[in-house]
Amino acid sequence: MGSRIGILTVAAAMLLSACGTSPGDRGLSGAGIGAAGGAVVGALVGAPLAGAAIGAGAGALTGMATSPSNVYLGKPAWEQ
Repeated sequence: MGSRIGILTVAAAMLLSACGTSPGDRGLSGAGIGAAGGAVVGALVGAPLAGAAIGAGAGALTGMATSPSNVYLGKPAWEQ
């Protein structure tokens, strides 16, 4: 069950981490989203801090590895 949750967390981080236009923006937002998701999933299995750390790492790496042309979700809320 742990590997299934891990796969879902990584998939969610990949889908949600590309918010922003620069690699730094995407990495930061990916880390935040991944940490939140990882903490929730980690709390379900009894390790919220480890889940948050894994989620933040996966989200940050995915966010920095993508480009705005790959995943474009519109202008960030702070620039509208």
